[in-house]
Amino acid sequence: MSIKTEFSLLISFLLSIFFLASLFFCQGIDTKKPSMGVINAKIWTGNSDQPWAEAIAVAGDKIVAVGSTAEIQLLLNDNARIIDAEEMMITPGFIDAHVHFIEGGLRLASVQLRDAGTREEFVRRIREYAQHSEPGSWITGGDWDHSLWGGELPAAQWIDHLTPNNPVWINRLDGHMALANNLAMTKAGITADTPDIKGGTIVRDKNGNPTGIFKDNAMALIGQVVPEPTQQQKDSALFAAIEYVSQQGITSVHHMGSWEDVAIFERNYRQGKLKTRIFASVPISSWEKLHDRIQQQGTGNPWLRVGGLKGFADGSLGSHTAAFFEAYTDVPHDSGLMVNSTEDLYQWISDGDKVGLQAIIHAIGDRANHLILNIFERVARENGERDRRFRIEHAQHLSRSDIRRFGQLNVIASMQPYHAIDDGRWAERMIGAERIKTTYAFRSLIDAGATVAFGSDWYVAPPIPLLGIYAAVTRRTLDDKNPDGWVPEQKISVEEALRAYTIDAAFALFEEKIKGSLEAGKLADFVMIDQDITQIAPENIQDAKIMLTVAGGEIIFRRE
Repeated sequence: MSIKTEFSLLISFLLSIFFLASLFFCQGIDTKKPSMGVINAKIWTGNSDQPWAEAIAVAGDKIVAVGSTAEIQLLLNDNARIIDAEEMMITPGFIDAHVHFIEGGLRLASVQLRDAGTREEFVRRIREYAQHSEPGSWITGGDWDHSLWGGELPAAQWIDHLTPNNPVWINRLDGHMALANNLAMTKAGITADTPDIKGGTIVRDKNGNPTGIFKDNAMALIGQVVPEPTQQQKDSALFAAIEYVSQQGITSVHHMGSWEDVAIFERNYRQGKLKTRIFASVPISSWEKLHDRIQQQGTGNPWLRVGGLKGFADGSLGSHTAAFFEAYTDVPHDSGLMVNSTEDLYQWISDGDKVGLQAIIHAIGDRANHLILNIFERVARENGERDRRFRIEHAQHLSRSDIRRFGQLNVIASMQPYHAIDDGRWAERMIGAERIKTTYAFRSLIDAGATVAFGSDWYVAPPIPLLGIYAAVTRRTLDDKNPDGWVPEQKISVEEALRAYTIDAAFALFEEKIKGSLEAGKLADFVMIDQDITQIAPENIQDAKIMLTVAGGEIIFRRE
């Protein structure tokens, strides 16, 4: 052997020793017995200091090393589980920054109306579902979209004769209006004399009789008499939701819900049944209860945390209840509504902020977003400087002057890219050509220095991050009428979309130090995709397949 060859081998050996030493001593992590190794992969790490790698070593529920296949193989012994990725892509586990997790699980078993494209199809599906329902049981869920059949709102008279024995309460896909049949309205005591509700609308016919459509706060009139699902049904819904999102590569969700939901999550966590990490928010009006809980119990652990305050400013675009400065183009006398007063929102946000709680506020119309930004700015000024990470959920329709304020005020824009390719089919009819230019303004917000976190709003939209990435990158509407993208100047890159589903979504919950990127010391949450989505044609991203999902070092989904 030549001196040159011996010298090269010595250098390689010393580099290997240095690599191992850096893991053992510099990072302080026990890497003697990795339980899993993934090799021969194309790894997008989400770590700007090491953007790409080939392999990962995992010990227990943590990542202990990220590097080349040769480096990682040095750490693996015969007892480690080795997964050969065969050049497939690995990314951090996807984080869905906005879901309604229990409701999403319940929807998996409800009447399916999301893609009912005609009035006749809508009616047929309800008839068939009712034929297999027990008399007296409520028919709920649905997620219908009246824009698919031209925009006519459904009415109780469409289905009353098909559902004489079953109360019906089925919502539009955005969750901001729903249809009740006559039996459901009777059970709720709704008549022509029922007064309107502040922050909501009872749609009436020309004679003043309710048609069956209830919007936003008025939905509580029916909702209050709908029986709660049983504990068993809710547990089953949770398991169905976990199974479903695992198949989509999701390892964490930000749940927007109630204290009752928290009890479900806690019960199943104690029984060791959570396979999806859950951050649960609760109604903002209950800030004192949340503060007391955190004082006594803390916020939780990496599998279940409770800590956000969710509030509502306005409704939705599709229901004409999102609050705008100017009237809707197609309904000139209407500019939407505020679900809660600015006075109440200010007080809740301020009180919660004073005790260190994070405000997470739904705002869709430009007026609603403006008002919430004003409140955030005022509260930050009054309560003093700290890392508060205020969030606006949806941030859909923004005034140009408000886009830069997200970056200036460090307000996180928690957005759902699928909504852009869904609403893009009809939004211009509602708000005109000028206002759509700053609708779902992903590019403008990122350029303004804002943190953008992506999610789905499931059950409202499908919790499929690859479809969300496709939507953000292509902005091709669901009707295929915008092949170059709807408002194409708001497109972003694949890597920017990946960040919004991983490290930036983790940042939105103060968890960027434990997850969201693949680096030593962080949780071993990652997903394998059959194609490198940064290299394929953007329009093909939606066809990529999740092959493997790992959470806490455990395989929770594997495609056969």
